[in-house]
Order: sequence, then C-alpha cells, then structure tokens
Amino acid sequence: MAATLVLGGIRSGKSELAERLAQEQGGPVVYVATATIGDAEMQERVRVHKMRRPPQWWLEEEPLSLGGVLRRKALMNPPPTLLIDCMSLWVSNLLHAGDSVFARERDNFLSALVSYPGLVVIVSNEVGLGTIGMDPLTRRFADELGWLNQSLARRCDKVLFTVAGIAQTLKGER
Repeated sequence: MAATLVLGGIRSGKSELAERLAQEQGGPVVYVATATIGDAEMQERVRVHKMRRPPQWWLEEEPLSLGGVLRRKALMNPPPTLLIDCMSLWVSNLLHAGDSVFARERDNFLSALVSYPGLVVIVSNEVGLGTIGMDPLTRRFADELGWLNQSLARRCDKVLFTVAGIAQTLKGER
C-alpha cells in the first residue's frame, strides 16, 4: 500500500492538491466521492469538483462503505489510484447512520486501506485548529474526525498539510 493523507482547512487547496497527486501517477484514477447532495449549494460544490477532474477519471459515489470500495477496486488489474474526497463528509454521513454503522464502516475502511495494492490519496479537514463546538454532535464530529485523521496519518506513507494553497510535508518525502 502507498497512501497519502492531505489535510487542511476549508478552502485551503487540499482537494486540488490531492487531484494533482493522483493525476501525476499516470495510470487509471477513481475519484471516490463521499458527498451527498442535499441542497443547491452542495450541488454547485459537486459541479465545480466535477469540472476540475480529467474526463478519463472514473467516479464512484459512496457515502458510507469506503472499505467496500477499496476491496472491490483492489481486484482490478492494475488496481487504480483512488482519490477519496473527503473524510469530513464521510464521518458526518456515518454519524447520521448510527453508532453501529459508524464503528463497523470506520474499522472496515482502515483495514481495507492497509491492504490496498495501489495508491490511495485521502482528503480530510483538519479540525484541531478550530473552536470547540457548542453542541454534543459537533463536538463528537470533531473528536471522531480528529481520531480518524490520527489513525490515517499513522497508516499513510505521506501526510501533507495545506494552508492558503501551500502544501507542507508533515510525514514522508517532500
């Protein structure tokens, strides 16, 4: 497995950086989208993301079962580069699906990640720099995403942090 975690705040340039990293691999790329479209504003965000991607990339929309996607794509020859965007929306989806789904899908994803035979580029928001949420769900979201980011950082070969479109290497080669 070769995996890169791209962290950053909202509008930090993390998705664009992840897209460049995936495209530089030169082989087939599957863009794994975790977003669900619930309103016009989110529909516009998704449209902008789609317009940026090369037309030859495949799209897999999966709001919950990322481990299943990794296991299915691992069977392809060669296994494609997977760009998963993003962990923040995925954690939100899992929290709304319930505790049993959350634990099962998180563990399934982390297990599948370490056995994936190709490159995986993962996008996530860094939540450790913000304010503490005022309600229990917001605090739980920040806790769960922060713990997931730590788990991913331990498993990934490379961890990048983006600020204002500038990437800093936290782990791995520059």
